[in-house]
Amino acid sequence: MAALTPGGGGSGGPGAAGDAPATAAGGDPTESGGGGCSFRRKGPAPGGGGGARLRAIAGTRPSVRNGQLLVSAGLPALDQLLGGGLAVGTLLLIEEDKYNIYSNLLFKYFLAEGVVCGHTLLVASAKEDPDDILQDLPEPLHDDKYKKELDEVSSQKSQEKLDVSMKIAWRYQNLPKMEAGPGSHSRFGHYYDVSKRMPQEMVQSAKWHRFFLPEEISSYTTTIEPCALTPGYSKLLHFIQSIIAEEGFDGSCPQKKQKSILRIGVQSLGSPLWGDDICCADSPEYMHNLTRFLYVLRGLLRMSLTACIITVPSHLFQNKAITARIRNLSDTVVGLESFVGSEREANSLYKDFHGLIHIHQIPRLNSLIGDVSDTKDLAFKLQRKVFTIERLHLPPDLSDTVSRSSKRDLEESAKQLSLGCGLMAGGKEHLNF
Repeated sequence: MAALTPGGGGSGGPGAAGDAPATAAGGDPTESGGGGCSFRRKGPAPGGGGGARLRAIAGTRPSVRNGQLLVSAGLPALDQLLGGGLAVGTLLLIEEDKYNIYSNLLFKYFLAEGVVCGHTLLVASAKEDPDDILQDLPEPLHDDKYKKELDEVSSQKSQEKLDVSMKIAWRYQNLPKMEAGPGSHSRFGHYYDVSKRMPQEMVQSAKWHRFFLPEEISSYTTTIEPCALTPGYSKLLHFIQSIIAEEGFDGSCPQKKQKSILRIGVQSLGSPLWGDDICCADSPEYMHNLTRFLYVLRGLLRMSLTACIITVPSHLFQNKAITARIRNLSDTVVGLESFVGSEREANSLYKDFHGLIHIHQIPRLNSLIGDVSDTKDLAFKLQRKVFTIERLHLPPDLSDTVSRSSKRDLEESAKQLSLGCGLMAGGKEHLNF
């Protein structure tokens, strides 16, 4: 079998191919009313011969846009924003929020989705033991349980929404809604309960690899050449490359069992714990180490059945040019802005949300640049057990008094209009357009 790469279109990727019809010579034609030769679906050849069509990989589906193989990021609402899911062979960059609360949650969603779908995991971290990360994954929810949780939360605010539903500005009524719960025929991925932990039998049955930097490197006293990577980045790249090659994710040798996806998760890359100094100075000594790492990593991803998520503390980077560079070297870039510790936390306008989510870049495959999402008004909140993404809309002004300008200003403007246009405006009443 020829080597398979995830970067191609629907005809080349596993799972992207549809049901292949058999030709007249490939099987016994069924007789039709017209007596002509008809076609029928071609089944797998006995003994796994070359005529059998490729089986779809579990937890994947082809994109309706270009046939690219997709996996779920673990959050159906995020999949919807990214065009249906995370493309195989691409890199998802999560810019951490200030206290690394919600970005760590998305990181665990991604890994939990891999466990549920039977994918192979590769967890790398410099501050938290990968064993502890895996033990802290959220519990998957069935559709009926998830719908019950949403109904309980929404019932508390139903009366408030009923009172103001007729007063909301017209521009908010026709906005497309984000996917809030199960039931959609196009839903992809699973839902999770963040208040509970994944059962031990599921965690133990998962196939995964760990990379804990303190165990791999005892110290950073090794002299680093100007063009070389830091020891932490170099060790991680060699580890990822060896797993891809040994287990057949690069397509060079067939996997022993049914094909699977390798999900790579790297936590807080670029922090000082990785031996990088981009968070410590405006002109760091190893300014290009992180960009070199991402450049090599993306080359490995392109030639293998892998999907990668990386979280970076971009708010700690002293040189903002580095942030722009790592965005250009990533396929999908999502930024989280939490309200914790900010002025917006006490602002009543944002009381229903916990932060903003920014889609800085979405992948445009086989192109030198990435696409930019046209959705700018997105917010997230953590409701008891579920993490949701919604369109941000500020509450309307429900007061009966004039709020934008004083009555005196309106009177002066009315007088000017009456002098210029010859209108009989007394200036004692508001203008009604």
